[in-house]
Amino acid sequence: MNSRRQFLTQSGLLSLVPLTCAVGASSAQAAETDKSSGARETHPIVLSTYSLWRFQNAELRDIDKCIDIADEYGFDGVELLLYQIEQNDLLSHSKLMSYKRHALSLGLPLVGLSTHQGFVTPDIERRKQNIDRTIAQLEIAYKLGIPVTRVNTGTWGTSGSFDKLMKNQGIEKPLDGYSDEDAFPWVIEAFEACLPTAEKCGIVMALENHWGLGLTPEGILRIVNAIDSPWLQITTDTGNFLDDPYERLEKIAPQTVFVQAKTYYGGGQWYSLDLDYTRIASILQKHNYRGFISLEFEGKEDYRTAIPKSLELLRGAFRRVGV
Repeated sequence: MNSRRQFLTQSGLLSLVPLTCAVGASSAQAAETDKSSGARETHPIVLSTYSLWRFQNAELRDIDKCIDIADEYGFDGVELLLYQIEQNDLLSHSKLMSYKRHALSLGLPLVGLSTHQGFVTPDIERRKQNIDRTIAQLEIAYKLGIPVTRVNTGTWGTSGSFDKLMKNQGIEKPLDGYSDEDAFPWVIEAFEACLPTAEKCGIVMALENHWGLGLTPEGILRIVNAIDSPWLQITTDTGNFLDDPYERLEKIAPQTVFVQAKTYYGGGQWYSLDLDYTRIASILQKHNYRGFISLEFEGKEDYRTAIPKSLELLRGAFRRVGV
């Protein structure tokens, strides 16, 4: 070893060796030693199929295509929007299982099922139909191996259209002769009727801050706390509190089991929010949230540029503390 070094020194070759090469191996080893044991450094970021279809892009309705796009862009999993699955496909067990098989072949778990139901109605029969519908949705999630379903309260339906509801910032007048106070017991009783199926299937229902009685954190918490079950928790949607979002998100963070994160590149279809995702991540981490972050892209920019930017944004913000 000494004679080799003497030869290099005498020949002038040692002076030509960059310092980075001389110390490179030891630096790499040190960096490797400093790294964690391999624990995930960020929350798993998944793609909601809603980000692609959004009730309007017919060419992106196909679930298999959405799964392929999630794989192509490097997401960690997929959340399915149940409405996006065609009725005939929904009734076909083999078709549903093909989605599960396709996701498996790409190493992408199906982690969430976003569903709709409506319990804000004085019509007992309609509420019963929506209870049966929610139970069937839980059973679909069970078939697909999905651990959580996004649920909501439903709305009064007096706005006439979703566009008008959004124009009024989600605020809706109750039916004549009724108030929101009448509706809370209807919603609570309906979710209680779904609990046995949720527990049997091992599927957590996660009530979203999604208009209706879920318009405020107080409304969400009133329902969840009244039921007081591990099988009904909260889906936090970062884009559905239009005023004072951070204060309101903080209130529901302790019972959050799933997060949907909105982005609005190109301007939102109904509105745009300038959300500080580093701040939102800090709020969730303060309350020990370590779960999935599902991208719901709601802007007008082409998805081929907006979704990769959204993924980069969320990966940068939602880093796990202590890793």
